[in-house]
Amino acid sequence: MWDRWQKGDSMRVIAGLFDRGHSSVQRIFSEAGGIRPRQRSRSRLALNLSEREEISRGVSSGQSIRCIAILLGRAPSTVSREIKRNGGRRDYRASKAEQAAWDRAHRRKICKLAKHRALAYIVAKKLTQRWSPEQIAGWLKKTYPGDENYQVSHEIIYRSLYVQARGALKKELIKHLRSKRTMRHSRHGNSSGEGQGQIKDMISISERPASVEDRAVPGHWEGDLIVGSNDSYMATLVERHTRYVMLAKVDGKDTKTVINALIKQSKKLPRELYRSLTWDRGKELSDHKRFSLATDIDVYFCDPQSPWQRGSNENTNGLLRQYFPKGTDLSVHSQRHLNNVACELNDRPRKTLGFCSPAEKFNECVASIG
Repeated sequence: MWDRWQKGDSMRVIAGLFDRGHSSVQRIFSEAGGIRPRQRSRSRLALNLSEREEISRGVSSGQSIRCIAILLGRAPSTVSREIKRNGGRRDYRASKAEQAAWDRAHRRKICKLAKHRALAYIVAKKLTQRWSPEQIAGWLKKTYPGDENYQVSHEIIYRSLYVQARGALKKELIKHLRSKRTMRHSRHGNSSGEGQGQIKDMISISERPASVEDRAVPGHWEGDLIVGSNDSYMATLVERHTRYVMLAKVDGKDTKTVINALIKQSKKLPRELYRSLTWDRGKELSDHKRFSLATDIDVYFCDPQSPWQRGSNENTNGLLRQYFPKGTDLSVHSQRHLNNVACELNDRPRKTLGFCSPAEKFNECVASIG
């Protein structure tokens, strides 16, 4: 079941494969928070079943503890403790002793966040600020170098949220995660895309200079149009070198309206920091030549159904779902509010930037051309 779950199969498909009801499979995954339990293993120092069977035979035949120990290559004290804790010479049975050993070893280790409440408080506070567990873990390592009591991996944070039996973080904090799921899901679930037609005179991403591809030079942006309910729209722009985000309120998806909004947004930046724009094949950029003439900014278009070619922008759109869930009416949000959201995103530390923030990196670029 866990193999299927990690491959991205749905609960309903898994239930059918194993002849189980959907609710039964859901309970199994929910109790573990969607996280596969670690496979139990025996310490190499522990007695195994064959050794216990040898002890059982020795006890039955009246051998001394020292003789049994020599036969096993174990210390006499090890054999003595094993017999005493499992009923003594009279009642010792190998199979029962083996099961009892497994049961005793199944003690739950205290989670680090449950043990260090000050650390748990910091993590919870950052989660409420919509920081991801990976951002929190990286920031802690950078802020408290050498202090293990104030460092925790992102995996422990996720496990503490999804596996409530750990008792470290409140379940309500899940709502601050990007996905807001109550359990972990596989990254390998199916997704689908659809083509959006041809755009006249478009320049393919394959013709984009190599300096843009390797993110070495600032000033190259990725863009997209996010659609909300009631025909509401928002343009998202991400600078590839610094991951700096800009958001623009758009009153419609027709190409004239979108191009006008993008031209207006471009005027807010120095020319050196806006050299090119990479977009998908959405028809809202059909009039891209007018945008280039007005701004002297080159526009490149991704290949069909290739969102990874605008990876930074796709990632940012995912982050924005924390602020604007699917089905949100974007028209009710002012440009000022969009600027505040962009500011909050730009102040978050990013792993890809060595846990510096996009704002810090972008300001360095502005200073370098000043």
